[in-house]
Amino acid sequence: MKVKLDENLPYRLVEALSRLGHEADTVSRERLVGRPDADVWKAAQETGRFLVTQDLDFSDLRRFEPGTHSGLLLVRIRAPGRNLLFERVRTVFQTEDVEAWRGCFVVATEHKLRIRRPGGFGVKEGRAAYPAGSRLGRR
Repeated sequence: MKVKLDENLPYRLVEALSRLGHEADTVSRERLVGRPDADVWKAAQETGRFLVTQDLDFSDLRRFEPGTHSGLLLVRIRAPGRNLLFERVRTVFQTEDVEAWRGCFVVATEHKLRIRRPGGFGVKEGRAAYPAGSRLGRR
């Protein structure tokens, strides 16, 4: 899957996602750091990339309606340190069928995933899977 990582995510995710077979790119590589969200969104859509971000400006389901874009993963962690963000995003890409998320609006929290599919059908909520010993899996 072609992925674009927003500037608010750890850069080391590029290598981690690449090892999982994804083509990862970043906002910083494209010199979009500090640019308006509309520019980041446009760049992701023009290249058919699934955008991964923490930016709440991308949380409006009406604006980013499933099926009208290449896909969006909004990561919502209460205390999002760089290591926890890295672990959560990597784990999602390791354990979930992210290829099936093309065109979807996905929200990942510490313990759940909410997947909104095109047409409003197939809203799926589920508990997140974590590798044994993961700090994210502990409460």
